[in-house]
Amino acid sequence: MYSRVTQLEIDTLRVSLDEATWLFREHVMPRLREEDGYEGALALITPEGKGMIVTFWDTEEGAKDASGFAAAELARYMTMFASPPGRESYEVAYCDLADALVS
Repeated sequence: MYSRVTQLEIDTLRVSLDEATWLFREHVMPRLREEDGYEGALALITPEGKGMIVTFWDTEEGAKDASGFAAAELARYMTMFASPPGRESYEVAYCDLADALVS
């Protein structure tokens, strides 16, 4: 399993954290679930607006292919960010989320 990590900062003067979370859940996630090789996602935020989105992919190629999707989605919501988001890819060495999932 592979992951893509996007680090971002929501401009909380322009959009609330609740609204940003709602937009991600209701608009980005349905499209993300349609991507080949998609296996899951985590969205993490702090009260100050710093956040991280971790997406999981079945192969390294799937994670790389997701870069086009990620770039398009980030461009769509760029006005929400205090600065341009950063991205990295990682191989998942260990994952235990079964009992920690929330929606």
